[in-house]
Amino acid sequence: MNRQRLKKQKPRSDDDRGQWANKREYILVLAGDVVGLGNVWRFPYLCYKNGGGAFLVPYGLFAVFTGMPLFLLEISMGQYTQEGFITCWTKLCPLAKGIGFGELMILFCNITYILIEVWALFYLVFSFRAQLPWATCNNTWNTADCLDLQMFNSSNMTSNYTKGTSAAIEFWERRMLGMSGGIEELGSVRWELALCLLVSWVICYFSIWKGVRSTGKAAYFTATFPYLMLLILLVRGLTLPGASEGIYYYLYPDINRLADLEVWIEAGSQILFSYSVTAGILKVLGSYNDYNNNCYKDCFWICLLNSGTSFVAGFVVFSVLGFMAHKQGVTVDTVTESGPGLAFIAYPQATALMPLPQFWTVCFFLMLMLLTVDSHFVAVESIFTSVSDLLPTILRAPVKHEIFVLISCISFFLLHLPLVTEGGIYMYQLIEFYGATRVCMNIIALTECLALGWIFGHPMRVSGFPTSTELLIKRM
Repeated sequence: MNRQRLKKQKPRSDDDRGQWANKREYILVLAGDVVGLGNVWRFPYLCYKNGGGAFLVPYGLFAVFTGMPLFLLEISMGQYTQEGFITCWTKLCPLAKGIGFGELMILFCNITYILIEVWALFYLVFSFRAQLPWATCNNTWNTADCLDLQMFNSSNMTSNYTKGTSAAIEFWERRMLGMSGGIEELGSVRWELALCLLVSWVICYFSIWKGVRSTGKAAYFTATFPYLMLLILLVRGLTLPGASEGIYYYLYPDINRLADLEVWIEAGSQILFSYSVTAGILKVLGSYNDYNNNCYKDCFWICLLNSGTSFVAGFVVFSVLGFMAHKQGVTVDTVTESGPGLAFIAYPQATALMPLPQFWTVCFFLMLMLLTVDSHFVAVESIFTSVSDLLPTILRAPVKHEIFVLISCISFFLLHLPLVTEGGIYMYQLIEFYGATRVCMNIIALTECLALGWIFGHPMRVSGFPTSTELLIKRM
């Protein structure tokens, strides 16, 4: 292929594959995908755990020298080829097509995060009760060792707290999860969680059943409303007593931690995770762009939005945890947990201590649910797009596409049912720990950079023609 032929190359017509209705929908879907759970519960905890404000140094360096370049690379790959994350390699470097299937495996692991949406929906329903069930111990699932919120204001709270279990933990473990003794005891399906799982997949189906057209329309609400909730929670959190103590723990720089290699490793993995690189999603979203779209500016502002949201979310989380520590008379490090413990135990417990607890709890779990909805349906749409690109004549036909999406969503629902059993939490932790790990993401990132930088267009470089990589950059 020579330069003249490349210049005449045009993207597929809208009738064949479809494109974004407008630039606004593309930006909203892209923002909804990259701004998710990693910003709200993972970044603040990593910042606190790894030296507070000092963690921002490796985080910022990785964002500039790793996150943004990879983000731009993957968006431009999709935009240049107008293909999903598997078939794009057929045009760029057929030898590296296995990278696309590796990204497919990562996405299969990532869509198990729908379980977070299920938990958030479950908590959201219970948030409308007159008495929040994780604030009291007079429920059927509570044990004799349960400690309700009244203990937080008592003078002997600290000594009692070490001997018992909080009402929030018992609601999490005994009421919602019904945790078994281990992964070998799968137990029965929790029908309430199964119903929430069904609702989550129904939401996903109607967000993507028409392809990119319905995905773009859904993002008008799912990508913007969480920011309203985040703003409300930020204002409330900063006005709580003890908020400054939590923010101090969040931002206090421990410069000595910069000498710890683990801090740099976690900063790099956080960038890859929160920027959604190495999962193939960015290639798919970019493939629906106009061929000559200026993706430089898009990538810069979306990456800035992602990191800025992470930073602001830290104030939301730790201002509330500081308030909780103030109420309990303990330090912030004793109430701070990572992952599900932060979102489903510590934060609900804190909002239950506030005036109008139902309102603040609804705001938090509605925000958490919508953040998960966005990331989930974009990931599922990326899978369907890439599979459809493998069999375009069969799976792109209007009626056949809807049937394919419906059958796939039903299949995923059935596959995820074991996750809502009494031993499902152990399966989820197993997938999270051994599935799409940072080692997988690092390998994908390294191999795609090597394939695109050293193999793609290499024969042209030898014969004196401009490389395909140079033309790709010029098109951006």
